[in-house]
Amino acid sequence: MTIEIPGYRAGTWNLDPAHSEVTFSVRHMMISKVRGTFGVKSATLVAPENPLEARVEAQVDVTSLDTGDAGRNGHLMSADFFDAEKYPTIDFVSTGARAEGGDLFVDGDLTLHGVTKPVTFELDFGGFGSDPYGNYKAGASAKAVINREDFGLTWNAALETGGVLVGKDVTIMLDLQGALEA
Repeated sequence: MTIEIPGYRAGTWNLDPAHSEVTFSVRHMMISKVRGTFGVKSATLVAPENPLEARVEAQVDVTSLDTGDAGRNGHLMSADFFDAEKYPTIDFVSTGARAEGGDLFVDGDLTLHGVTKPVTFELDFGGFGSDPYGNYKAGASAKAVINREDFGLTWNAALETGGVLVGKDVTIMLDLQGALEA
């Protein structure tokens, strides 16, 4: 299957970290959500003529974690959760892309906390454009939900009122912009 995306150009695309963000949210105390961000170390998209045959590799720096609370950040980077000393990056390597109806999906292997599992991101393609400096750019957003326990992130605490402190499902959101190599 081939799809047409207006403005699409084959080539190698590199992440623009100044215009990209990786965020996550997870239930806290079963009544609210905690959000955080990670800095993207690198991301490269190799795009052939058929967009559905594109391959992406990305790496996130675990030590860049920021939830807006230094104590919580430290706990999340400890061996209770991410164990950032032992596992300093989160890696994603795509295994395929597909169009279903009007929706686009990117399938791949996510490696988190030393565990690799298949994950599917739903892609919301933003479009293409040239910046004032002559760089050809693309933008997209993507979203996936993972069960953190599948990746060995099992720490939790029971609440007196019932339930647990940290939810299992983590929503990962990507807002990405990349530039086509000249």
